[in-house]
Amino acid sequence: AGAGPLCAAARAVIPRFWRGKCFSSGKEPAENSSVTPMLRHLKYKIKSTGPITVAEYMREVLTNPAKGYYVHRDMLGEKGDFITSPEISQIFGELLGIWFISEWMATGKSSTFQLVELGPGRGTLTGDILRVFSQLGSVLKNSDISVHLVEVSQKLSEIQAATLTEEKVPLERNAGSPVYMKGISKSGIPISWYRNLQDVPKGHSFYLAHEFFDVLPVHKFQKTPQGWREVLVDIDPQVSDKLRFVLAPCATPAEAFIQSDETRDHVEVCPDAGVIIQELSQRIAQAGGAALIADYGHDGTKTDTFRGFCGHKLHDVLLAPGTADLTADVDFSYLRRMAQGKVASLGPVTQQMFLKNMGIDVRLKVLLDNSDEPSTRQQLVQGYDMLMNSKKMGERFNFFALVPHQRLPNGSHQMNACKSKPPPAPVAGFHELAWR
Repeated sequence: AGAGPLCAAARAVIPRFWRGKCFSSGKEPAENSSVTPMLRHLKYKIKSTGPITVAEYMREVLTNPAKGYYVHRDMLGEKGDFITSPEISQIFGELLGIWFISEWMATGKSSTFQLVELGPGRGTLTGDILRVFSQLGSVLKNSDISVHLVEVSQKLSEIQAATLTEEKVPLERNAGSPVYMKGISKSGIPISWYRNLQDVPKGHSFYLAHEFFDVLPVHKFQKTPQGWREVLVDIDPQVSDKLRFVLAPCATPAEAFIQSDETRDHVEVCPDAGVIIQELSQRIAQAGGAALIADYGHDGTKTDTFRGFCGHKLHDVLLAPGTADLTADVDFSYLRRMAQGKVASLGPVTQQMFLKNMGIDVRLKVLLDNSDEPSTRQQLVQGYDMLMNSKKMGERFNFFALVPHQRLPNGSHQMNACKSKPPPAPVAGFHELAWR
């Protein structure tokens, strides 16, 4: 109530490419909008309480327990709405497995090794990492390894279990427990499933978030002559089964997340991402380990990135809610700020640079040399091109890491005082490898 339509001045800052593709301008014919169960739910909600924030819209559409997009479907792969790097090439997961082992070795080879993945998809990435762990079993033999998966989707957790666990060992299920499922990997490593990061046991852990932060709910703000105004989602008064964007008539609480020196005219802020980064930073600072984050993103430079995907194509974010994925680019400058100096941050660096630094060219050559099958060789080359080509995934995805301060040169006063101790090795992926 009282929220006016998104004005022409506000729309002017929306990039032209996205404005036509992803945003409902309020002028499309009604027959383009299908009335989904989620739309009926949202209309009832808006009629009851007034226009909702974009963050609440994303949260409902993606993770509503009854009707959420992620909760009851497998949206990955060629038959789904999008495909991820681990599904494209085994090399991606293998190099990430090497990264975690490298950091485990660089930080003292702890006797415990918890691998924690946030939003593990089909389990493909964890499976590739565990294969590397098995191949380097002699290196990890004295470490107690366990896998912890944070997953809200019951459908995906079942797919992950089928991908990762030993069929002969039945899964333990307890829907009411923080650990709602347990199993044993094909190589004998215990795997546990959780709905929240807070429920994962604290300890020396290595955290992985691949295409996880980009689906966390964002608040959207537009700068107006009256100051910042939040973009809200409302029912279109002209078409009852259609949603539209409006501007809040006055300041809203989430405005507190906007930096006082912000120069952009349109910003997206993600408080949920800040909470998770603070939790990861606290855990790493106290117990050691590292976090590796890979996602669409920018370093505090982009404005409007909110978009939808359905059947591998861009989709109007307000059309047929619940049938398409919703995403917004990760603001890595915000993640860096939310670490609050508890840990050191690295990046963002492009996926192309990270994988090159990790030795993807060497790994590809080994696989090609060991394969006589033309179709396999073609698949390897095509996968490499998709991951590395700057016009495909190479520059669209970025890597970002959180590590203990003492992991970096000059990061620990105690380390500097110990003249006999060599300086720490560069963090793999974020520095060019020196091959010997």
